[in-house]
Amino acid sequence: MSVVQSVDNVALLPAYLAAGTAVLVLLADLLVGRAGATVAVAGTGVVATGVGAVVVGAAGTRRTFCVGADCSWVFDGRAALVAGVFALLTLGVLGLSGPLLRGGPTPVGEYCFLLACSMTGGVVLGAAGDLITLIVALETLTLPLYVLVGLRRGSLASAEAAVTFFVVSVVATTVTLLGAALLYAATGGLHLGRLGGLLADAPDVPLVPAAVALVVLGLAFKVAAVPFHAWAPATYDGAPLPVAAYLSTASKLGGVVALLAVVQRALPAEVTGPVLALLAVLTMTVGNLVALRQRRTVRLLAWSSVAQAGYILAPLGVLASTAGRGDDVRAGAYAAAVAYAVFFVVVELAAFAALVALRPAGADGGAVADLRGVARRRPWAGAAFALALVGLAGLPPGLAGLFAKVTVVRAVLDGGAGWLALVVALNAVIGLAYYLRLAATLYADPIRVPTGPAGEPAAAGFPARTGQPTAPVGGAPGVTPGRVAWPVSVALAGATALAVVIGFAPQLVLDLAFR
Repeated sequence: MSVVQSVDNVALLPAYLAAGTAVLVLLADLLVGRAGATVAVAGTGVVATGVGAVVVGAAGTRRTFCVGADCSWVFDGRAALVAGVFALLTLGVLGLSGPLLRGGPTPVGEYCFLLACSMTGGVVLGAAGDLITLIVALETLTLPLYVLVGLRRGSLASAEAAVTFFVVSVVATTVTLLGAALLYAATGGLHLGRLGGLLADAPDVPLVPAAVALVVLGLAFKVAAVPFHAWAPATYDGAPLPVAAYLSTASKLGGVVALLAVVQRALPAEVTGPVLALLAVLTMTVGNLVALRQRRTVRLLAWSSVAQAGYILAPLGVLASTAGRGDDVRAGAYAAAVAYAVFFVVVELAAFAALVALRPAGADGGAVADLRGVARRRPWAGAAFALALVGLAGLPPGLAGLFAKVTVVRAVLDGGAGWLALVVALNAVIGLAYYLRLAATLYADPIRVPTGPAGEPAAAGFPARTGQPTAPVGGAPGVTPGRVAWPVSVALAGATALAVVIGFAPQLVLDLAFR
């Protein structure tokens, strides 16, 4: 067997483009020193990365860094889908960041560089063929986010969120690395395909169950699955809104892709299946129940994101039963998890884009009550937010979310796990309560309180005189009917349009997920 690794530079083109974007952003910031030019370079590089991924993926499966039959880089249709989605998410977040970067304290060059580095990790993650490449890619995706979360200078909540995210993520990475080390000690292999064969031939090695459990649990941190979820709400709420949007979409997508890679190709289904089924039930149930009590908008979306992670994991729960381990059923379960993740991140990005449009530049997500009646003053942004919430709930006309739920339930039923399909359905009903409550708040009549002669609120405890003027409360704090910045409008329109398109043509996503 030859130990010389072949290198296919065409297969590596999307990674080259993503990493090159990060380098060019730094050069543009150093040599030009203009915020607009730096953002334009970042946006152009992100688009080039997405186009390169599509072109390379359309040509079929390409492998490189191979020793014999084991390859560390496998770029196929699913890797192209992952890379394209990461590029779209990064482009959308760049648009949402326009008001934050314009004239604010946030350094434009560093911000765009960190986003491009994180995107590079996501592109590499989709094509990783061994555990080392996968873990390094996942950390490349995650490391820049520690800094991005803490970019709200002078904000104690932002600093706390960054520290919380850093500590939890480091612990999760340590656990994953320990599991990978034990797998290597037990099998002598690190390539995902080879690990699958070695573990199938030697299932009774004492280290294997502990190693598998550590890898799965370490990656569950990244997905924010219960009981490894506590970092997510505080981190999302403390981060700048565009960064929270990226955390809720790209970061979660990275964790899902990594978990799918090891479960599908390396780890034994009879060990991972019961663990994933339990994680799915706990995650969707706890996420939905706690979301019912949330009064801050970003925390509500964060707990909703936790619940959505449970739906993503649900198809993998069919591996717990013998009927769910057939080749066709397993392929359908993996494709359903990938498709649901793609549907979710697109709709979630639309929801955060609408929230950014409805809040002033640089502000946090505020309370749910702050959005009361805001759709009456900003009808288009309010309608986009309502559509995204309905999509997350899995109701029409949010067809993307509806097909996502149907895809998961169908995959679970095909695997003979009717009980898990029932849990998914019950949790979907629970989720309707807070999604529809928030959507109704957008169109509710603003509460009005009496004001004094100068326009200030009347003293508490004194009734208003007849004819005394009133002022709206509930939509007032930080929500003004001024114009939305054009980058935010473009990002919101693009995310909403994409959610509508994949809602009418979901088979395109499913076909790519099956590849």
